[in-house]
Amino acid sequence: MAIWKNDIMSLKENIDGRVGQKIIVKGTLGRNKPFEKEATIEKAYPAVFSVKYSDEQRDFTTYKYTDVLTKVVEVCVFDGENYSSIIPDLPDNKKHRA
Repeated sequence: MAIWKNDIMSLKENIDGRVGQKIIVKGTLGRNKPFEKEATIEKAYPAVFSVKYSDEQRDFTTYKYTDVLTKVVEVCVFDGENYSSIIPDLPDNKKHRA
């Protein structure tokens, strides 16, 4: 999957507009150790965004926008009723760009 600069900028704007919102972060810690934790988006920076996990003492954790776009981590946003992926499914023509 090719990642375009516009994809990163769009995701950054999306996350920047959701600062303070509750999310769930899903990923793996390596060798079959998946995790799923509730967090809050703290701040959006040019290359990364920071989240604060609700069950941890440390200040925050950062993730790269490319980690979300390449699905190294999955971020689901709470809209008041449900959680949904922060990146919508791409249309078929965008999935197969050369």
